[in-house]
Amino acid sequence: MRAVIRHEIPGRMRVHFDRKRFSFREADTLQYYLQESPGVEKAVVYERTADAAIYYSCLREEILELIRRYSPEKVEVSDSYFESSSRELNAKYHEKIVMNIAWHLGKRIFLPSHLRDILTCAKAIRYLWRGLRTVPEKKLKVELLDAVAIGASVLSKDHSTASSVMFLLDIGDDLEEWTHKQCLDDLARQMSLNIKKVWKVTGGTEVLTSSDDIKVGDCVIVRMGNIIPFDGIVTSGEAMVNQASMTGEAIPVKKEEGGSVFAGTVVEEGEITIRVTAVSGSGRFDKIVRMIEESEKLKSGLESKAESLADGLVPYTFAGAALTYILGRSLTKAISVLMVDYSCALKLAMPLSVLSAIREAGEYGITVKGGRFLEAVSEADVVVFDKTGTITKARPVVWDIVSFNGEDRDELLREAACLEEHFPHSIANAVVKAAEDKGLDHDEFHTKVDYIVAHGISSSIDGNRALIGSYHFVFEDEGVAVPDTEEFRNLPEEYSHLYYAKNGRLAAVILIEDPIREDAVATMGQLHAAGLQKIVMMTGDSKKTAARIARVVGVDEYHAEVLPEDKSAFVEDCKKAGCKVIMIGDGINDSPALSASDAGIAVSEGAEIARQIADITIGSDDLDSIIILKGLSDALMDRIRFNYRTIVGFNTALILFGLTGLLSPSASALLHNASTVIIGLKSTTRLLKKERA
Repeated sequence: MRAVIRHEIPGRMRVHFDRKRFSFREADTLQYYLQESPGVEKAVVYERTADAAIYYSCLREEILELIRRYSPEKVEVSDSYFESSSRELNAKYHEKIVMNIAWHLGKRIFLPSHLRDILTCAKAIRYLWRGLRTVPEKKLKVELLDAVAIGASVLSKDHSTASSVMFLLDIGDDLEEWTHKQCLDDLARQMSLNIKKVWKVTGGTEVLTSSDDIKVGDCVIVRMGNIIPFDGIVTSGEAMVNQASMTGEAIPVKKEEGGSVFAGTVVEEGEITIRVTAVSGSGRFDKIVRMIEESEKLKSGLESKAESLADGLVPYTFAGAALTYILGRSLTKAISVLMVDYSCALKLAMPLSVLSAIREAGEYGITVKGGRFLEAVSEADVVVFDKTGTITKARPVVWDIVSFNGEDRDELLREAACLEEHFPHSIANAVVKAAEDKGLDHDEFHTKVDYIVAHGISSSIDGNRALIGSYHFVFEDEGVAVPDTEEFRNLPEEYSHLYYAKNGRLAAVILIEDPIREDAVATMGQLHAAGLQKIVMMTGDSKKTAARIARVVGVDEYHAEVLPEDKSAFVEDCKKAGCKVIMIGDGINDSPALSASDAGIAVSEGAEIARQIADITIGSDDLDSIIILKGLSDALMDRIRFNYRTIVGFNTALILFGLTGLLSPSASALLHNASTVIIGLKSTTRLLKKERA
């Protein structure tokens, strides 16, 4: 496609393509092509002008070659990308608001006054009907207040005021709806699936396959702790499936042969094989949006209180207007009072503040599933860390393999990787990565894999019973004999130990280097400075390893050799003591504690079930995200309190000015609606300084 450079500076180029304008699909295709290209930091495509602004960090010639090669027919874009695009939404509301403003100004300039009055009266009917529909609810609401104010203006023949009020209400409604939908779409986009590989069943064997290559009718196996990647029908196996991502209900549902399963839900227990019925464009994005809209999780406690107070203040506005008319016999003053209410601004500013904060969190790679979780982070007294993958690095590495049965170390590593590759935990990933780095082929040669949460894996290899996991699992639960050798007793304590046994005998100990994150110590200090009273580390590792790490990073308390139920019990005990608790983890074994906490935070590279159950997911590979989250949460609560004080104070002043006759109804309406829109727009601005992104 031909293109010309309109403007450029080092690192940025604006290009015009050979079109009068792009369709939404053409613009999205180009946006996808540019954003997925190496060297491009950011790309913005403007469909109205067929322009693209490209921010790049590579050589200028590489960008020029990228543009020359562009052919929309050759770019493969998944239907889900188009499905989740907000381009059409933005264009729709932009055009709607521009047309509304143009019509309002145009009719004032070009239409005679009597025709304008007729149009105003006709439009007022819609607002009157909207207000009357709230009467059966037996509760005075803002819609009725607007209807009475507009009706009173029309009856007093102040058509100009009625027209201005309705215009401002229309603009306010459009802005609220636009921002609300945009925030929801951004949040839903962050929660959408990003599964690259799945286990495809072919000819009785499992093959790790790109999810893009899966077609309707293919069979995929999903094990405990993993996300179900596609809509499908269960063909074999049984599982308890957590469907909270689709229904909002966290109670797992039993799925067996013949049952339907949905993309994005998680297998909590068991294992199932599904026949895929939909691979993309199946409406998952819309389902997430509906789930968010319907979920009360979006409302923080402060937000709910503000909205309840807003509705509660409407009767007082009516009473004030009635009293004004009775005492002063001035319909003008009474209408001035009616033109002002608290509910409008409170109900606009509060949810926009929360949704905007959730969207801003997404810019830092933090996915938040509701406003009340941000409030919980702001008010938290205790933070509980799982050790592996959180305080220590998300990507531990295999340091060494110590053989205890005389077999070759590479062969032992290959067998261990074959077992571990099915379960997404940082230690398991380290074993698989070590085998890959050595070029060890570990195709399936074991039987069915059984995973015991927080303990290990059991299977059989070449007819030999194989176990891999913790000391507690291998030696205490499974009864493997503990080697009475100097080598075993002197295993280095600075490494985590993964035990591999075959046929009741220890075969190998895999030493895992689990280095502490460089920013861990600083993070603990920052959390204390931010108001966290107690920082706790909990781990299934040995007491010696836990004590060493706790001492280095500076946590207030640590617990070693704990099981999943121990973590959740600790969280529950803290809550019973009146504390607000944050839990941060990354594994299947952290899921109960994540559910029990006031705000569960999962590390994105951990187990899928942890990410689905968690209220918040952090995507970066450092702990700074937690500090950013805390700062964002505190700033949101400050904004909500500020909005409340500003709205109540400003509108009270308007009512007093109306009572004294200092403001006309038209001026009261203008100031009230203008302040509502301004506060609403201010509520969508950034909470943290841009340079932190």
